[in-house]
Amino acid sequence: MHHRSDLGALAGATVLVTGGAGLIGSRITARLQALGARAVTLCTMSAYPEHVYADLFDVRAGDPDVVLGNVRDTALVRKLVAESDYVIHAAALADVAACTRDPLAAIDTNVSGTQTILDAVAATDRVRRMVFVSSASVYGDGDPEETDSPDLLTMRQLLEAVHGRIQPQFHEFTRMRPKSVYGNTKAWGEEQTALVLGQVGTSYAIVRYFSVYGEPQTVKPDSHSWVVAWFAVRAHLGLPLHLNGGGRQVRDMVHVDDIAEGTLRALTSPRAHTETVNIGTGVPTSVRAVAQLVQAHYPDTACLETPLPAGDPLGGYAAIRRMESILAWKPKVTITEGVARYVKWLQDTPAAVPDWLRQEPAAARTWPGE
Repeated sequence: MHHRSDLGALAGATVLVTGGAGLIGSRITARLQALGARAVTLCTMSAYPEHVYADLFDVRAGDPDVVLGNVRDTALVRKLVAESDYVIHAAALADVAACTRDPLAAIDTNVSGTQTILDAVAATDRVRRMVFVSSASVYGDGDPEETDSPDLLTMRQLLEAVHGRIQPQFHEFTRMRPKSVYGNTKAWGEEQTALVLGQVGTSYAIVRYFSVYGEPQTVKPDSHSWVVAWFAVRAHLGLPLHLNGGGRQVRDMVHVDDIAEGTLRALTSPRAHTETVNIGTGVPTSVRAVAQLVQAHYPDTACLETPLPAGDPLGGYAAIRRMESILAWKPKVTITEGVARYVKWLQDTPAAVPDWLRQEPAAARTWPGE
């Protein structure tokens, strides 16, 4: 399953990672360095407070290979791309709630920024492959195809009435049906990557991340993404866990270590050329089940059912057969192990608990009616 020679191609190579200072990007750059590559980060470093980058992600602006800048800076992007053997485009406004609140900001970064990267990659012959980082959000809720017959829809409705919502498995050839601004921008990025780089013959691969979690992930205010981090930090503080929509949403939880490994395999595997690949575990996990895994470590934690936020899909889980075939690999960290790792890290890392959450009113710390 492990093709060491593919990853070996990165030794001595220069790899540009946009968004490389964030949780996923910093894990990718660390793995690249371990493989003997020079990892160059382009990032605004504005998504978190400065101490998060330095103390949790181990990324510092003074590092010569950490470039503070925006993916929309055409001159800077062209210079960095022209000096790179590979490009991983992970920079994005990657928060569903933030994109829903400010669609123009999402378009500015996720659409215009992606076009700037694509133009720079298309303008040079040096880049061996670009990986565009997409998301399972392009699948939405996995609604039935419009060609489904009324009889099939009736049967589906009957099964759902008896067994509850059927958990959809998302295949790479499934029609994209995004339900959020964020998902829409990622669907556009996929199509545009294939269009622009396909026209000039530059190799590319598209990876669709499912629900990423893992240490040293930290929460942001007014966000409902990153459910493991949210649940763990709230339980750590004695706050109730908010089950948006009752927690019936299905997610495929993928540890950040596996996300980084899968991305680099998509960057180097010969079979990944022009392919779109899910990066997931193939295991469906409800949001409520994640809460229960966290409660196992914090038994006194209560749960509170809250409304489903706009743009938050009911979701599904990854079909991983193509991933296993094309990348000759599959993720290793289970959700049970990953939650345990995150809880231990949180308990050992007081700085991971943001001050603004510590200040939540005491009334919010109790179950309603207590």
